[in-house]
Amino acid sequence: MSAGDRGTVGAGDISADLLFGVGRVDAADWDACAGGGDPFTSHAFFLALENSGAVSGRTGWLPLHLGVRDRCCPANPRGRLAAVVPLYLKSHSYGEYVFDQGWAEAYERAGLQYYPKLQIAVPFTPVTGRRLLIRPDADPAVLPALVGTLEQVARHQKVSSIHATFCTESEWRALGETGWLQRLGVQYHWTNRGYHSFDAFLETLTARKRKAIRKEREAVAASGVRLHTLVGAEIKGEHWDAFHRHYVDTTDRKWGLAYLNREFFHLLGAAMADRVMLVMAEQDGRWIGGALNLIGDDALYGRNWGGPQDIPFLHFEACYYRAIDFAIAHGLKRVEAGAQGEHKLQRGYEPVFTYSAHWVRKCGVREVLVQHLEQECAAMVALKAELDAALPYRA
Repeated sequence: MSAGDRGTVGAGDISADLLFGVGRVDAADWDACAGGGDPFTSHAFFLALENSGAVSGRTGWLPLHLGVRDRCCPANPRGRLAAVVPLYLKSHSYGEYVFDQGWAEAYERAGLQYYPKLQIAVPFTPVTGRRLLIRPDADPAVLPALVGTLEQVARHQKVSSIHATFCTESEWRALGETGWLQRLGVQYHWTNRGYHSFDAFLETLTARKRKAIRKEREAVAASGVRLHTLVGAEIKGEHWDAFHRHYVDTTDRKWGLAYLNREFFHLLGAAMADRVMLVMAEQDGRWIGGALNLIGDDALYGRNWGGPQDIPFLHFEACYYRAIDFAIAHGLKRVEAGAQGEHKLQRGYEPVFTYSAHWVRKCGVREVLVQHLEQECAAMVALKAELDAALPYRA
């Protein structure tokens, strides 16, 4: 099945389409499948990525979103959109945060091609969420039809594999039951246990860690830097311009590749202002850095940071402590602080598992990966137990 083609899969009145972009799907239909709680799976977020050019065939993220329809009737012969999957044809492994370069090397050693591959993901976003966006009242046959169509597309496109990254645990288990390979990762999330203030949270930590965090916050306050927590209409064009500038500078300095461009941030602010929380750092009347967060129904998601290196603890204050302040003030259940970073552990962010599922076309390679993943999953379980034991909370 090629992009734009239509074929009947599963049973009854269920059919599937491949699309060349989220703009080909009605926003209300997409969001009815995605639900409203996760800003990253909203139609507006994917559209900002595509319309800004951050996601395109040129950048190695060619949209091939999958739509599944049910309930055909004379009034609606094409049927209702019952599920969508954010699907991309990838020519590299950048911007995914689930590292598979070792897999690509294994393919190369075996004389096989690893790229292109199919990626089910929110680009550049290591945030756990639903990846198989199925309406709650969809026909039960939609899920097996959707999985079967994904595998059919992979064979037709002659790709090596399909990767559903940062999916939910329930999706991970469901895909595992169909034979997909399973991986585990570890991230750090802060949990709101009904705290009425930041100090109430600190009281749950050991005295040494509590004192260290207070000193870090005091150091930033004494540095002359003012921090502004901006939401919605409070965020102006000048803030986005400054944030993008510092994001690019910091990314170039640390990782060497800024995935998101200036236009994306402006489109995000225009389309999703009520879902954005931006912490901006000001010094001597100039914006010197900022931290971008998105607001979900029950969580705050820390996404990008850009700022100076020479102001001690500013990164921790802007990215972690201000996020906790905001979550407490707004009754959010958790703060997800993004990928990697064991330093988050000592600031009250707890290790949690992340999940990904993988379909591999070549049987010989699959057998090697199964052995590798068994070892890797055992290592992740051991790592999480070790990190849990090192948490700074009082017994």
